[in-house]
Amino acid sequence: MASAISANKAELLAIANAVASEKMIDKSIVIEAMEEAIQKSARNRYGAENDIRAKLDPQTGDLTLWRVVEVVEEVEDYFKQVDLKQAQKLEEGAAIGDFIVDPLPPVDLGRIDAQSAKQVIFQKVRDAERERQFEEFKDRADEVITGVIKSVEFGHVIVNLGRAEGVIRRDQQIPREAARTGERVRALITKVERNNRGPQIFLSRSAPDFMRKLFAQEVPEIYDGIIEIKAAARDPGSRAKIGVISHDSSIDPVGACVGMKGSRVQAVVQELQGEKIDIIPWSDDIATFVVNALQPATVARVVLDEEESRIEVVVPDDQLSLAIGRRGQNVRLASQLTGHQIDIMTEEEASEKRSKEFSERSKMFEEELDVDETLSQLLVAEGFAELEEVAYVPLEELAAIEGFDEDLGEELQNRAKEALERQDETHRVARRELGVEDALADMPHLNEAMLVVLGKGGIKTLDDLADLATDELIAKKREAPRRRNNNADGPPTRRPPQREQDKGGVLGEFGLTEEQGNEIIMAARAHWFEDEDDAAPAADDATTQEAANADSDQ
Repeated sequence: MASAISANKAELLAIANAVASEKMIDKSIVIEAMEEAIQKSARNRYGAENDIRAKLDPQTGDLTLWRVVEVVEEVEDYFKQVDLKQAQKLEEGAAIGDFIVDPLPPVDLGRIDAQSAKQVIFQKVRDAERERQFEEFKDRADEVITGVIKSVEFGHVIVNLGRAEGVIRRDQQIPREAARTGERVRALITKVERNNRGPQIFLSRSAPDFMRKLFAQEVPEIYDGIIEIKAAARDPGSRAKIGVISHDSSIDPVGACVGMKGSRVQAVVQELQGEKIDIIPWSDDIATFVVNALQPATVARVVLDEEESRIEVVVPDDQLSLAIGRRGQNVRLASQLTGHQIDIMTEEEASEKRSKEFSERSKMFEEELDVDETLSQLLVAEGFAELEEVAYVPLEELAAIEGFDEDLGEELQNRAKEALERQDETHRVARRELGVEDALADMPHLNEAMLVVLGKGGIKTLDDLADLATDELIAKKREAPRRRNNNADGPPTRRPPQREQDKGGVLGEFGLTEEQGNEIIMAARAHWFEDEDDAAPAADDATTQEAANADSDQ
């Protein structure tokens, strides 16, 4: 490149064409880099104070060099200014205030200047090349790309993508997969970021979307949109599940993904290093989808709690190990696939749980409503679980229970309301003993039981409540999923310690919605704005009084 500066014009153009072709960048960028390099070297010769410009004709290779000077009456800076008389010699008709061109003779750049110019050109070309790489890859996220493994550094795989390099970080690799230099590898582009050293292209072989894209390549119906992968979950290198649906009733989505003699799914399995893939029919009905997702286990019953996004699945005793899977893998993948937490129990455990709940609710009604065991059990059998349900359900529903009439229903409702009032009074006394302000009782959606919980949590004043974020108040505690050993008769696997981020809000157990939480917080903060409004007139009154005092002094 050193010879490029002193070369003749034909050689300059040849070099520009060669660099542009080799680096796959626009020739004008190379020409611009050469002009910048020549300008820098010329300033070293003529003085850095000069505003020197260079122009290289991309067609002929002719080089023009000049400096820009300002026409002034009295010259103060000889490098950037010229008087009117001298200016008119350079350019006819020049006037005060004009900027004119002062041609400079070509310079014969020495070895040092040529080396400096070479660095400028290289830097400019590198910057252009990095920008070209970023522009090429910035919109290619979620695309599967093939490259050659260049090296493995600290467990991260560097992949040569032809015009750029990507990285498969250790946590995005398939476990136990050996990466060998020179081997071809396919991966999903997850993210492309701009960086001073060039674009950062992040790749993944463990993402569920990588498996989706592989199926799209192997199954034409998925590529054409006839079959859709609605959900996917992976335990990379071990097992995966996908939920598929067909938009054409004549095409079986599972059969299309499996292919003739399993050819299509096997192609994906081989790419994923033998990862076993369960292909499951997707269903709008979450209970049906959960039953499908837990295959090959047989499910006896599903109980869905939509508010908590939890699903209780009952399986025969001999199916428990199969449903949970090795190290909980089957139920974990099914949970990821459906987006719900799944609790698996045997029919015996489910029966014990129902019996316990039935007994507890019956006893509660028996004590609080002062009724006999038969009547309390009848209420529970009809689906009543809380006193509020008995107190505020339409009277017709109670009267419609076999053996009940309107008089009995009305009496039960009155007793339920009295029981609720007794509970409120008990909680009110406890709340006041804790030092919780009465003002908190005026907040929307809060009852005395909630106020007791707030008091135990150190929330005793309006300011204490107002300082909370909504999540700190109402977020539900995330419980760890049930985990058991493969041996159905063995002891449960020990649950890991609760992490800090798993802790819920102060009132998380009461099931308040985010909208209700926001209303509570805003109501608690209302007095802050009232204080500001009261303070403003007081300040105005003080100012008026000061002015009156000043007038009287005069």
